[in-house]
Amino acid sequence: MEPGAEQRLEEVALRPLTHTSRGWYLWLGLLLLLTGGGFWAYSTQLQRGLAATGMRDTVVWGLYISNFVFFSGVSMAGTFVSAILRITGAEWRRPLTRVAELTTVSALLMTALMPAVDMGRPDRLLNLLKYGRLESPLIWDILVIPTYLTASAIYLYLFLIPDAAVLRDRLKGKASWLRQRLYSMVAVGWHGRPEQRRRLEIGGGVMMLLVIPIGVATHSVVSWIFGMTYRAGWNSTIFAPYFAVGALYSGMAMLITIMIVFRRVYHLEEYFTEKHFRYLSYMLVAFGVIYLYFSIAEYLTVSYKLEGGEKLLLTELFFGRYSYLVWPGFLLGQILPLLVALRWARALPILFTLTILVNAGMWIKRYIIVVPTLANPLMPYEWGVYTPTWVELAITAASFGGFALIITLFAKLFPIISVWEMTEGAEIAAAKEEPGSAAARPATLAAQSGGHGND
Repeated sequence: MEPGAEQRLEEVALRPLTHTSRGWYLWLGLLLLLTGGGFWAYSTQLQRGLAATGMRDTVVWGLYISNFVFFSGVSMAGTFVSAILRITGAEWRRPLTRVAELTTVSALLMTALMPAVDMGRPDRLLNLLKYGRLESPLIWDILVIPTYLTASAIYLYLFLIPDAAVLRDRLKGKASWLRQRLYSMVAVGWHGRPEQRRRLEIGGGVMMLLVIPIGVATHSVVSWIFGMTYRAGWNSTIFAPYFAVGALYSGMAMLITIMIVFRRVYHLEEYFTEKHFRYLSYMLVAFGVIYLYFSIAEYLTVSYKLEGGEKLLLTELFFGRYSYLVWPGFLLGQILPLLVALRWARALPILFTLTILVNAGMWIKRYIIVVPTLANPLMPYEWGVYTPTWVELAITAASFGGFALIITLFAKLFPIISVWEMTEGAEIAAAKEEPGSAAARPATLAAQSGGHGND
């Protein structure tokens, strides 16, 4: 690698860590306000119990479980983009892996919090482990979410070690003592020796192979909480692959959204290139088409048979009191992105809007999976009623604020682009072309990460 290219990469990657704008403080203040409001709302819920929410004996789950399913889906971004593309040797993924892994960990932290928030007595959370029955999918969920979070956090950390060593050396004397100490601890004595690199590659390879089945198992278990019941709208055998594909769809959309924001704010145009967004939009459309197929299969199967409970539920979804959510979520969150994404993938403002619509539609989809089925009467009485209270709305806003806050603070402490992986990619490319020849080496790291042209 040419020294100029490496220096340029380090300057771009480290600049956000040493320069803070007024806009960053305003953004941080907004996120702290959202999360602080959520803590206040939750303290009210702790004092009054679940009576402070709109949940009752009919609709026992509401916004909290909808958020739980949504964030668990978003977490699939890191598993696919980082682990699967790394296994397949897709070199263009190198600038994206850190963002993808960070998205996964941040989303899983919110996922893990939602069941605890949903409990009326969170002090009894350990009772689920003490007295839980393995026959219950709820216990599977309690076990698999922390496992997925732990594996993803380790996976993120392993490839952070070399970059922490770069920060330890480059910011010596420039960063505060506390931050310098943090980088030294994270780097764990890394100096790039061959034995250290070998161990890192082994550890990374092991975690790569682990997070993929754990991720698939997580989304399957989340779906089985619903699918292994006899309730109308949930009694389905396709929920596991349906939820997994939906997770890939929403996770890919969230990754594109975050990348566009970082590209604009941190001026990463040289590394998050048109090629990356084009490839990601192709995958977004592919997952969207598969998810659309599952959606049609889900509703076509039950609408053809029209059993009593299913008929009542479908009527309420498509023509009744939930239709104002179902149709916009379907048309704007599924149909429109598929029609527009391929044609306008290079227009980032349009792609950004489409990815926002995708995740808005996917959140609506999670909501209409949870609430209408519970509101559907099991006996010939009137429907259950659920209206979220300010407590639930504030905690929901705090969950999204907390998700963004984790990403914001991480990006202030560590490079959002993996310097080590980019350097390694350039060295591998140079060795493949003509080892030892300076002419064969890339002029810039951007050439290895996708470049500016159209491939």
